[in-house]
Amino acid sequence: MVGTESLKRIVDQICRDKGIDRALLIDAIEEAVRSAVRKKFGNRREIEVQFNDDQGEVEVFQYRTVVDEVYDEETEISLEDARSLDPDAELEDDLGEKLDNIADLGRIAAQSAKQVIIHRMRDAERDVIYEMYRDREGTIVNGIVQRFERGDMVINLGRTDAILPRDGQIPKRSYKQGDRIRAYLLEVRRDTREGKFRDSQLILSRTCNEFLVKLFEMEVPEIAEGIVKIMGVSREPGFRAKIAVSSIESDVDPVGACVGLKGSRVQNVVQELQGERIDIVPWSPDPAKYVYNALAPAEVSMVIVDDDKKFLLVVVPDDQLSLAIGRQGQNVRLASRLLGWKIDVKSEQRYSNMENNGYCSLTDVDGVDEGLADRLFAAGITSAGRLAGMETEQLMSLARLEQEKAKRLQQKAALIQPPEVAFAPPALLSAEEDGEQDEEDGPDNAPSDVGSQSVDPDLSEDPGKDPA
Repeated sequence: MVGTESLKRIVDQICRDKGIDRALLIDAIEEAVRSAVRKKFGNRREIEVQFNDDQGEVEVFQYRTVVDEVYDEETEISLEDARSLDPDAELEDDLGEKLDNIADLGRIAAQSAKQVIIHRMRDAERDVIYEMYRDREGTIVNGIVQRFERGDMVINLGRTDAILPRDGQIPKRSYKQGDRIRAYLLEVRRDTREGKFRDSQLILSRTCNEFLVKLFEMEVPEIAEGIVKIMGVSREPGFRAKIAVSSIESDVDPVGACVGLKGSRVQNVVQELQGERIDIVPWSPDPAKYVYNALAPAEVSMVIVDDDKKFLLVVVPDDQLSLAIGRQGQNVRLASRLLGWKIDVKSEQRYSNMENNGYCSLTDVDGVDEGLADRLFAAGITSAGRLAGMETEQLMSLARLEQEKAKRLQQKAALIQPPEVAFAPPALLSAEEDGEQDEEDGPDNAPSDVGSQSVDPDLSEDPGKDPA
């Protein structure tokens, strides 16, 4: 089984093809034969296995103790039999005898040897791959799409395959077998028996923030040289990203360096990310200035900073509110992640209303949110007392509420302030009459009657998910 003339040639070929150390492979073969011999002859025998490099075969030796009278043939040999093998043998010597009948070890023993060799070769290959790629962790690698497994993408990197998980793929972008692809080498693992991806040592990602950073490092020489630094990144992969940059040299514009001549540098990155919009903003150590830059292109009227709570109240012109919030809150959400602060965006009108005690009494009523409070206040219902004192049918008509809810609001309002004398407020504007403000991102944007948007970076949506 093991003493063939081609064994040495096979060993050399495997070492060349797989990059496995020759000593490790020979050790695996010796261990496999040792396991097979023990399966055949039992575990009580003292067995030694050696690979004879000159002859290209595996030699097996059995060691037994020389005794006068043999009680156990597996571990003992008589002096007479010992001297037939070695004329100089003496009592108590450990005599080695080469086993020549190992060519047929049986099906079970041969299967055991095969499993040992496969296991050891896999371990050796894993070590080779780990040593080859461990220094490349955190870099961009190029590969070819090999196949798909339950949504995960298997990428061939040349010497080995890597996994690009479903959550590491940019949404709305499909690849087919044979396509070239670039990705960020997120993790290099030595042991593949633990974790989500079995038998996968290399884990890739195209949705992590680091991928965007590395792309800019490749496109912008000033970043690679350390003149321009990337201070923060937030992404919703495939849709929009914000990146904050600063420069250590006063005569180098960090934003201009990243944009490039006629936008060439940033467009190369956008193209790699399949059209993901990228906002490049100047970094500032001042949170108020930083959030002013981060919410661009929206204008900011005022910023109130709470350092202890890491909270920013941002006031914008009424016609800039939708632009500041962005489609389904995307702009303010990305800005919040970029700063790591909670951001509350309010229109100037709502902020002015909040300075009014009557308006505050309305928002104190359980069940009245800021949107409803704005509508009531605009209609002349300027306090919780007036809300409690008005006719229920009138409230139902103005606020488009069911009778039960309208009565409940009035009861709650009466707990805040005593009911005031009923009056006839002007008709509330309907949603159609109220109109909607235009904003940068199209028809899915927040309507103008939304007076604020509060975002906590720790509770914001997963950047890998479609915000829609």
